[in-house]
Amino acid sequence: VPQRSPCPQSAEYGSCSLRKMSAMEALELLDQLVDESDPDVDFPNSYHAYQTAEGIRRAHPDKDWFHLVGLLHDLGKVLALFGEPQ
Repeated sequence: VPQRSPCPQSAEYGSCSLRKMSAMEALELLDQLVDESDPDVDFPNSYHAYQTAEGIRRAHPDKDWFHLVGLLHDLGKVLALFGEPQ
């Protein structure tokens, strides 16, 4: 089976050497970003993450892993602060 070459983002970000941060720091960084999918929202992006996690918690109180997924689901958008497209 031929090996696939890694994508450029994997080569650039895969080592995690650009910047290291906690999940909470990344959530805070999201607040510096204007989300292209919802540019006219007047509350921080982290608020959306907490809303999502809380909505999932209410709907699925027994799935704590799912609450975490709701909280973290947009963290990849912080890469836009480093020049990547949203």
